[in-house]
Amino acid sequence: MKRSRYQSDTIRLVVSTAATMTLIASLSIVTGSTAAADPARTETPWTSSSPVDGVVSTEITLRVPLPAEVAPHPDRCDTLSYLRWRSSSGPEDSAAADRILVAQPGVFEGAGAFDSVARNTVAAAAAEGNSVEFWALDRRSNCLEDHHGVQAALETGDFDTAANYYFSGQEVDGRTFAGYADGADTQWLESQGLEQTLRDQFDILRLELPDPTTRKDKVLCGGHSLGGFLTGYFAEWDFDGNAATTDDAGYNQCGGYFALDTVIKAGMPAVGGPDLGEIPPFLAGPLEQASLALDSAYPVLRLPAVINPETTNLLALAGLAATLDPDGVNALLDRAPNNTNIDLTLRTLLSQDAAMAITGTPDVRDLEVTNEATVGALLDDNSQPLGFLQSSMGFLTGGPVVDKSFPLPSSIALGDSGSGAFGDAHKASPSVFGDPDITYRWLDYDEVGTEASLPNEGDYTNRASEVSSIAEVARSLSEPPLDFTEWYFPSRLNFDLGQTAAPSIAAHHLHPDGVSRNPIVTFHGGGGISLPESNNPTDIPIVLPGYNHIDVLTAAPLQNNGRPEVVSTTLARFASNPSAGGR
Repeated sequence: MKRSRYQSDTIRLVVSTAATMTLIASLSIVTGSTAAADPARTETPWTSSSPVDGVVSTEITLRVPLPAEVAPHPDRCDTLSYLRWRSSSGPEDSAAADRILVAQPGVFEGAGAFDSVARNTVAAAAAEGNSVEFWALDRRSNCLEDHHGVQAALETGDFDTAANYYFSGQEVDGRTFAGYADGADTQWLESQGLEQTLRDQFDILRLELPDPTTRKDKVLCGGHSLGGFLTGYFAEWDFDGNAATTDDAGYNQCGGYFALDTVIKAGMPAVGGPDLGEIPPFLAGPLEQASLALDSAYPVLRLPAVINPETTNLLALAGLAATLDPDGVNALLDRAPNNTNIDLTLRTLLSQDAAMAITGTPDVRDLEVTNEATVGALLDDNSQPLGFLQSSMGFLTGGPVVDKSFPLPSSIALGDSGSGAFGDAHKASPSVFGDPDITYRWLDYDEVGTEASLPNEGDYTNRASEVSSIAEVARSLSEPPLDFTEWYFPSRLNFDLGQTAAPSIAAHHLHPDGVSRNPIVTFHGGGGISLPESNNPTDIPIVLPGYNHIDVLTAAPLQNNGRPEVVSTTLARFASNPSAGGR
């Protein structure tokens, strides 16, 4: 098995768990912008163990203070950040690149989630002689995150460095973990809704590419999951609130759009119901006021378990352990704190059936499992119950497996009428816990269907349905300086979603034809979430058999059919000639 040395949105438009909420943010600027004319800018290279050669990766930070009326917040939150990938053979100046793809992340997702698709796209374009850059935006709320422990562990090569930092309160390189922000420390996030999010994207584009012609000619805007809906609003937004002056219109900041298991569309439809953008105007004001009151009380979208800052950081730590020591056993399960949040989360995600989840017997922590297999158990489509968190990256081996019936029987997911809320894969669970003679390992995507497979593996998966490498998923979870998972998702984004008639949104949502004004390329995972039609009449989605919601970001460069990965190669073609739609 080949491994690297180290190693969403949810946009499941209503994934049956108060966890999948979406957002859309707003970015008003032009006159009265809060951005300085010449903001402080830093660009810091970061190294990667990715097997994809010829790609330079950097983190860019821009000093762009929030408006004065925003509640008190840390100074570091007066900055905007994004990750930039470019070809080592291309120009250092972004404005000299042939094309720049700018991506908005999905719900509970950070810029690091785009690492694989970004590298693969840049490399594919370079192979054709084109200099393409990929920028992944990070929401401003991520400034509250503390990645020091993970980054320090990547330097020491020892998972315990991170575990000691986050779990034991130990000092690492002169710093100690202050804990997860809550209460007054997160109150300022009540202002981080649609308007501010879109403003932030516009500020990044205009500050990094001051020439409007360059933006229109070279920038392609898009995103994953929720990021597609944010891009839809961006395309239809007017940043000075004057529809007669269109230089600042969102559709003039981009020359095309790309959708990664999402749709480029403003608003968010309800499952089985009308488009939320169709809320009657007379209800818009009261609904907005009600949402603002809820936002003030709950500025961060979090649940008691499974979805909250501590558990989203847990995914990064799982990826870290698998990156540093793929075949090591139980690094995360042995070190994770014994608290109600972590225990309920592990039992919800890893229990074989309801009895095990309720009683805690057998204890999921007694499972003998490699660090790679832990990542697989948490995120693979044959184990993870929620469609918006699933990737197709291989299968368990090393011991017997049985049907996983918690939190839902596989029959429900397999019989799902197309919503994609639970994915489309048969769920499996280890059947042996606490036996030191049986250690579960992980078959990578390209090892499924080989001699290393389990006898009953065919009951659950096949080579055609496995597309992502476990090593790359683990690396993307832990290695980028702006991480894959998002600790603090602003509730305001969720509340703003779909409220096109709300006064604060209607004042800038002035170009309903913005999406249809530029070419588009759309990818839908064959096992991903269900999506509505876009507002672009030329949109013909490319369906990706075997791909789940996360796979559009993490799929390996070479697929099991012997062909290059579809998303990145198509994006490279789209960047070369947007009018052809990637075809």
